[in-house]
Amino acid sequence: MIDGICTLGNDNVYDQIVALLNSIEVHAGKSFPVCIYPYDDRLDKLRQLAASRPHLHLFEEKAIIERWDQWVHQIWSHHPTAAEKWLAINGKSGIHRMGTHRRFCAFEGPFDRFIYMDADTLLLSSPETIFKALDYVDWVTYDFQYKNLSHVFDLSSPKLKSLFSEKALEMKTFCSGFYGAKLGAVAQDDIEWYLQRLAQGEAEVLYPMAPDQTILNYFVLRRPIESANLAIALSREERTGNSVTSTHFEERDNVVFDGDLRLLYLHYIGISSKLIARLCEGENLDIPYRNTFLHYRYLHAPQQRPSFEGPLVSTEPTKPSLGRRILRKLSS
Repeated sequence: MIDGICTLGNDNVYDQIVALLNSIEVHAGKSFPVCIYPYDDRLDKLRQLAASRPHLHLFEEKAIIERWDQWVHQIWSHHPTAAEKWLAINGKSGIHRMGTHRRFCAFEGPFDRFIYMDADTLLLSSPETIFKALDYVDWVTYDFQYKNLSHVFDLSSPKLKSLFSEKALEMKTFCSGFYGAKLGAVAQDDIEWYLQRLAQGEAEVLYPMAPDQTILNYFVLRRPIESANLAIALSREERTGNSVTSTHFEERDNVVFDGDLRLLYLHYIGISSKLIARLCEGENLDIPYRNTFLHYRYLHAPQQRPSFEGPLVSTEPTKPSLGRRILRKLSS
């Protein structure tokens, strides 16, 4: 049985990918296998990176990628308002953030069991907690998204509570930035089953502005797939937070603590790749837990780590966005 970690990206998130890979090397082992799924075709830097790391694989199985792209188009073709909303927001037709769906390719390999981690995360403890949980269930999460369902499903849909019980919505919903699953957890037969029901009107429960997240939650809750959220399953004394929107974490010895407990992972959610690029270019930006990020980003090239000069520049908008206020609420 092959266990591995996978992520999603392109050259725009190169700095985050390097930091993530180095954190995996430190906390999972130098030979721990990692797979990157392509967000799009901007992959020159990532191809060079994969060539330099024997345990890193850049997934370029075109048949699998194209098959999932087609399925995603079919899924969203059944949604009554998504295309209209995306056109209004993006000014062009097409699926919003189409590349985010490429993470679904993990259901067809190369790992028997895998942890998916967004490019803007760092692994800070052994991943064995997740793999041990996969001995008992087929899907494992560890986050607090269940506290706010508005980015998971369309709460105005009258079908939502007829499809999913309140307990399922409270216990099983999750953020798509970090989860553990098994090869084939969603297979072709499952897709056909889902598509039939989406075509019958169930697509209206999907939330178009978090397209991959809402689909994964629909997959898990609708079948259902046997799952567990460690943020709920673990006791208060055992669990930690995981988002940089939490202000009480402490950086110690290149890891991050929530009280006396080390975080399993840290999610730099809400910190754009453009801000990270500016930070790595030497701009003295006030990014949460930046020393931890910089440590892993420059783990193998400490001489390239930027030396900051001048006053610290705030990255916090004068009035926090709705999204950031929601993230703070989820982190509290």
